[in-house]
Amino acid sequence: MEERERPGRGMKFPPQIDRTTGRFVLADESESVRDSVYLILMTQKGERPARPEFGSRILSYPFTDTNPTTLHVLERQVKETILTQEPRISEVDVDAEFRAGEACLYLHIRYTVARTGKDDSLTIPVETA
Repeated sequence: MEERERPGRGMKFPPQIDRTTGRFVLADESESVRDSVYLILMTQKGERPARPEFGSRILSYPFTDTNPTTLHVLERQVKETILTQEPRISEVDVDAEFRAGEACLYLHIRYTVARTGKDDSLTIPVETA
């Protein structure tokens, strides 16, 4: 079975223990993919010594100029990062929005789960102050 065709059940993030069984709680495919995208984006590249290419650089963006060009570059990098590191996703659209009044950068991510063709979305706030 090809990597993209495997059902996507996985461990829930953050890890949780089922008090009844004593086992890790599992997430269904859509929840597992959503958790994976969040984990990829919130892990700094180089943070995991055994997997130095895992993760992204989005946590460094809140400290840069948030002009339209920077936001466009961020959107493109987030899209490429997700498509490269999460094989269960086939299409991604990213909109970066900076809200100065909240001192927060929001990443609005819409994607398609490859195996099912189901569309899903996720918004990740990244504080800038």
